[in-house]
Amino acid sequence: LDKWENSYFFNLKYLTFKHEDIEVIIFNAYISRIIKNKKQFILVTFVLLLFVLIRAYEKSIFYDPFLSFFEGEFAHAKLPNVNKVKLFLSLGFRYYLNSILSILLLWIVFKDASVSKVSVFVYSIVGMLLMISFFFVLEFFASEHKMVLFYIRRFIIHPILLLVLLPAFFYQKKVKVLKTSNN
Repeated sequence: LDKWENSYFFNLKYLTFKHEDIEVIIFNAYISRIIKNKKQFILVTFVLLLFVLIRAYEKSIFYDPFLSFFEGEFAHAKLPNVNKVKLFLSLGFRYYLNSILSILLLWIVFKDASVSKVSVFVYSIVGMLLMISFFFVLEFFASEHKMVLFYIRRFIIHPILLLVLLPAFFYQKKVKVLKTSNN
């Protein structure tokens, strides 16, 4: 392996490529894949732009007094007064928007109804658990467990679950392809 790692050339059977040539081949493969799937690329970019817009306008769209609270030094600060009904509806709406966009992104990438069904189920269950957990901690343990409140809220307002599901479905797809090619 040492001679391969230190070598400037990579010998693949009878072909010899310079390191730069391999980079160009890989780059061209990515570019040709993007051109081939132009519509899919544009749709993915559009959905990602919608995520960015939700984040950029979060202070004007959603009621969340914890936005400014958690930006500062909050370890010893007193929790802000909140309208719990308004906060619940606002966080629920934001989670719903992020969930819809995440499921749409998964549909665009995989074009598989089973992926969408599993995603809807996962987002529904996780959303209920997160909302119940958030308001339980807010009601009974908020002053002692501000970091718990911070992280539960973070899972609600950001599409973190997408970062788990996307690679999981890619892995599942790869395993299916490998199983079918081995048979």
